[in-house]
Order: sequence, then structure tokens, then C-alpha cells
Amino acid sequence: MAETHFWHLYGEAALTSLGYFWQALWAFVLGYVISSLIQVFVTRDRMQKAMGKAGRGSVALGTFFGFISSSCSFAALATTKSLFKKGAGFVPAMAFLLASTNLVIELGIIIAVFLGWQFVVGEYVGGVLLILFSWLIYKFTRPKQMIRKARRRLREQEGEADSNQAQTDWQDKLKSLAGWQQVAHRYFMEWGMVWKDVTVGFTIAGIIAAFVPSAFFQTLFIGAGQGNNPSFLAVLENVLIGPIAAFFTFIGSMGNIPLAAILYGNGVSFAGVMAFIFSDLVVFPVIRVNAKYYGWKMALYILGLLFASLVAASLVLHYGFALIGFLPQGATGGAPENRFAIDYTFFLNLAFLAITGILAGLHFGSLPPSDSHAAHKQGGDQSPVEIILFWLAMAAYVWLAGGLVAAYLSS
Repeated sequence: MAETHFWHLYGEAALTSLGYFWQALWAFVLGYVISSLIQVFVTRDRMQKAMGKAGRGSVALGTFFGFISSSCSFAALATTKSLFKKGAGFVPAMAFLLASTNLVIELGIIIAVFLGWQFVVGEYVGGVLLILFSWLIYKFTRPKQMIRKARRRLREQEGEADSNQAQTDWQDKLKSLAGWQQVAHRYFMEWGMVWKDVTVGFTIAGIIAAFVPSAFFQTLFIGAGQGNNPSFLAVLENVLIGPIAAFFTFIGSMGNIPLAAILYGNGVSFAGVMAFIFSDLVVFPVIRVNAKYYGWKMALYILGLLFASLVAASLVLHYGFALIGFLPQGATGGAPENRFAIDYTFFLNLAFLAITGILAGLHFGSLPPSDSHAAHKQGGDQSPVEIILFWLAMAAYVWLAGGLVAAYLSS
């Protein structure tokens, strides 16, 4: 009996993972198409010079350029490092980093699919709060000497080489085949940066949904499943535990959203779920990359800065939403019971798969030389984190294939 029960749960886990991905597929495509269009057609002239000081204008510019950039945490880390090395102020660079992982369009679309509009508003308002709290903490701590050492370390490691390629006017790009080929290439680069995180994250979400009982979440998160008015201590505990849970999953922001939906579905507070979503920059692989760039002392400072900021932002969001009546009442996230119905999701997926097919024709038909080098560099990333994620993704595909067989046999 126990063996039969396991195979049934195994099949449910695989179907849930695939159902999550099917539910979100059109949103991924839409988000990455918009992101690719913006990145190709919006120019970034004199970006580093304008972000040289921690004033309102430079922080706002860092936030804007983060908003129009990629949602991949590791791509955001690399861009932030380049901006910082070339003279961008620490706070504007952090604003770019936080915006590029919390304010991007595609992330908001995925959150809307899995969690609802309150969480979308929370994500964008919270992203701004993260930047403001980070700026405030920086003003109190003023680690000027540490920042000078980190910038000097970067310049010694990588030199002062700068690429000043002339940028084509966006109107010319819009009218040219080459411009749209760049959009297609950027689109596939976006997928190339996140497919491992998405695969592993959605697979883990299905496993947790099928195998982990609600009692586990109620033990881990105080007050989970006990109504919509938890005590302050319960909310605070949820906010502190959320990043710890994210630390051990170490999946990127896009892959973490179905996991966040499971947390909310099991009664974790709004603040706890938002803290979990905000935690993609306080996981070990990110800390390790920052240490490689800036040294461990600076990496730990950034960790403390971001952790304190996400705790404060999550609490402000929770009680601010409660005050104005925006706090969501009852779980709404997760995949539908009828996972693969002929409904609006089905037709949206077909439409956006067709768009992907058109972009594939442009991408594989002619790859621009400048992007070929970037693609080679992207594909050649053999960091330990990427290698681990690659093999975890391969194991996930094997797991999902076995789960489909189990679902068929147990039906």
C-alpha cells in the first residue's frame, strides 16, 4: 500500500511541476520578449558617468537601468560589477542590482500568474523600498575605505580595458533585420541564463507540493495556516525564516516563484512570502560571486545590507498593506487542478510558442558577430555553481520523465 502511495505521489509531483511550467510558459515568453526589445532598442550611453555619485538622480538612473535589464541574478551581478569598476557609485550600483532582480517586467508577470495582484504590487513597491533602505543603511555605516579597496581590487584583477563601440540609433535598429536578429539573440540568451534555475525550481516546487505535508510549514513558520491576523512576532519570524528557506534552495528569482506560491498556499504570512521572494541576492552562490569580485569582507557587508533591507521592506509592506486593506486574504497561488485544460492559458501558450518559433528563425538564421562572442562567453561559463545547476537540471528531467511513467501506471 505504501509503495502504491509513493508512486501516486511521484506522478503527482511530476504533473504538478509540469503544470506549473505550462501555466507560466506564456508569461515567461512575454516577459523575455519585452525584456529583449528594451535591451536592444533602449540605448545606455554615458551610463557609468551618470551613476558616479549616490545622489537622487544617479540612484534613479541605476534603478531605471536595472528595470530594463535581465532578471537573472548572476547576469545582474556581472553588470553591477562592471558599473562599479568603471566608476558608478556604490549606492547607484546596488540600486541597479536590486532593480534588475526585483523590478523587471517578466518577474511581475510570473508573480501575477502564481500569486495575484497584491504580490505584484508588493514586488514593485518592495523593490523600491529595498533600494531606499539600502541607501539609508549605507548612509549610517559609510564603508568608504572598504569600497575603495573593493574598487581597486576589481581594477587590479581585470584592468582598465573599456569597450567603446558605437551604438546604432534605436530607430535604425527598429527598421533593420539585424536589429530584430539582436532581439532574437537576446531572447535566447535570456532563456540560456535561466533555464537551469527554472527547471530545478519548478521540479522542487512539484516535489514539495506532493510530498511535504502542511504540518511541516506550520512548524517551520510560526502562525502558518492559523488565520489572516498573525502576531507581530509570528510575522517577524516568517520574515527571518523566509530568507533561510531561500538560502537552502539557492534557485533564482524566476524559479522561486512557484515555491513562494506553495508557501503562501500553506498559510505563510504575506511578509514571509515577500521576504522569500526578495532573498535571491542573499543565497550562497551569490555571496560567493560577490566575494570573488570584491573580497569576503565586502561580500559580507553587502549580505548584511541586503538582508537588513529585505527584512525592513517585508515588514513595511505587510503592515502598510494591512493598513490600507490590500493584504491578501487566503491563498490564491499555485497550479490549477485541471492543469492542461483547453482554456485561455492553452491559447496564450500556442500564440507565444509561435512567437518563439519566429524568433528562433531569426536567431539561428543569422547570429550577429558581436552577439556571437557573447553567446560563446555565456555558453562557456563553467563556474561550479553553473555546473551543479546543470547536473541538477539533468537529474530533474530524469525525475520528471519517471514521474510521467508513474502517473500513467498509477492512473
